[in-house]
Amino acid sequence: MLGITVWGLALGQALLVTGNILLVSVTALIGQSLAPTFAMATLPVALQFLGLMGVTLPAALFMAWLGRKKGFLAGNIIGVSGALMAYMGVEQGNFMLFCCATFLLGMAIGIGQQYRFAATENAPKAKAPQAISLIMGAGVVAAVLGPNMAIWFENWSEETRYLGAFAALIVLYAFNTVLVACLPLNPPTKAELEGTPRPYMALLRQPSLMSAIVAGSIGYGVMVLVMTATPLAMQACGFDFGSTATVIQWHVLGMFLPSFITGRLIVRYGAYSIIQLGCILLLGCVLLNQLGETYWHFFSALVLLGVGWNFTFIGATTLLTKTYRPEDKARVQGLNDLIVFSCAATASILAGYWQSIFGWEVLNLLMIPAIFFAMFTLMSSRKRAVIVVEKTPPLA
Repeated sequence: MLGITVWGLALGQALLVTGNILLVSVTALIGQSLAPTFAMATLPVALQFLGLMGVTLPAALFMAWLGRKKGFLAGNIIGVSGALMAYMGVEQGNFMLFCCATFLLGMAIGIGQQYRFAATENAPKAKAPQAISLIMGAGVVAAVLGPNMAIWFENWSEETRYLGAFAALIVLYAFNTVLVACLPLNPPTKAELEGTPRPYMALLRQPSLMSAIVAGSIGYGVMVLVMTATPLAMQACGFDFGSTATVIQWHVLGMFLPSFITGRLIVRYGAYSIIQLGCILLLGCVLLNQLGETYWHFFSALVLLGVGWNFTFIGATTLLTKTYRPEDKARVQGLNDLIVFSCAATASILAGYWQSIFGWEVLNLLMIPAIFFAMFTLMSSRKRAVIVVEKTPPLA
């Protein structure tokens, strides 16, 4: 049975992802209104992912040394600071200040990515897939609150559009800081603190680890690129902000609602099979976006995109937790998140630029080779893993 700590982490994750989805709903549009050129419209989104990417490995190592609680508290304090800066940037119409704010918010989100690993450490080993699924399933709350908060606070200030969204974000991070301070998180174990970690190259020679990293990176990269470009594509097609926010909301539901069964599916069919299913759904999203640009095309494609991401990301995270010893944990988790969110940052940088020069249909077609590469790598690595197991001599 999952204890109070895992449920508390799930609530904290819900609050963090609510803020993240609120950002997704408004950041590109704010960037477009403040940026000097259209191609720079998604720069604040890109900087958010760069902040996320840059903090992942240091955050993992910091928590291995001083514990999860201090790491999560630091992340929430950074989040409050970023939200305050974003509020001032939007209020003053200062594009550079807003960009700096999204970088800090990205750092806070990056530290929050460790919630899913903390959940496995505070749950029975056999319940690790379900613990990860519960953490990710908490995003359902975010799917409802995030876009709706963007709509509710769109005109909170009569003088400055979307200003209220960042006032709400300040409150979310402040509340989460109090929540984390009250949770009884397990401290680092003796094995984690005193063990000798293996070199990175030795870790990367594991087929399962490479599968987890590739699946997580490409699944996340494809999702971020298409999701970030969607508000711009819908605006170009004449849809209002409410329609765009609703599409994003259902996309986020697709990202997190399946989490309540994904853990069970992984236990029954294996992580490799669920990741491959996620890749097939990502292909379905890309192909559906070739068929038209009506509201229902955007809506259906973004739901498929969300479910595909859910299967690839939870499957990859579950696979990752089986590839390290206690002393390797910080290195593997940090390296994985660094690579995954580097791909996400690259995708967010490319989203606005590719949308402006290629258009919506071609942007989606460019995702197909990456998805096929992930599927091929998974099949190849799975075969190599089987061969390694078969060649390993039995213990005496």
